[in-house]
Amino acid sequence: MFFAVPAALEEEALRKIAPFVERPYRRPVVEELKIETRPQSAEGLDKGRLILEQVTLERLQLVADILSKSVLLDYYETRIARDFDRIEPLARELEDNGRLHGGTAAHLKRIGALLLVEHRMVGRAEITEKPELLWEHPELDRLYALLEAEFEIRERAAALDRKIDLIARTMRTLVDLLDSKHTLRVEWYIVALIVFEILLTLYRR
Repeated sequence: MFFAVPAALEEEALRKIAPFVERPYRRPVVEELKIETRPQSAEGLDKGRLILEQVTLERLQLVADILSKSVLLDYYETRIARDFDRIEPLARELEDNGRLHGGTAAHLKRIGALLLVEHRMVGRAEITEKPELLWEHPELDRLYALLEAEFEIRERAAALDRKIDLIARTMRTLVDLLDSKHTLRVEWYIVALIVFEILLTLYRR
């Protein structure tokens, strides 16, 4: 997160930390917010600008927290949208043909990816949790609430959770169907072997 940093210095800083970044995103997501200082004014948003009574480290940390959450939500919203769009073709294929193509491993891999997304959102980023900074500076709670509402953090996180849950349940259903198909196929193989053994025994007699 950068505040009033020239583009050249920003690029240099990103270049220095690049070797320490694991699995960087292919498409960078950028979130910007203009900040204006107005002493003796009520803090809040005005025509897309954040009005601060004074610029302090704690206020900038709150802004950074909200913007980072918004960026993370934007990335996963795009990623989940792609998986969400795959549900309809699978459901249509099941409705039209009564069967699915593709192996169980592919669907399990997709479920694993969704679980990883949920883990990162809840476990690491704590999207809907308030930062610990507010425990030490409760006077900034109103500013945080305004920013959280402006970027619709809770609403977007809730919508994303519903999509993840729907996709995961759909994938689990597909895996169960594929497992049932494989189980049925194995049972037919067993029956065929039994019949073959009976015929072989009768032939030998």
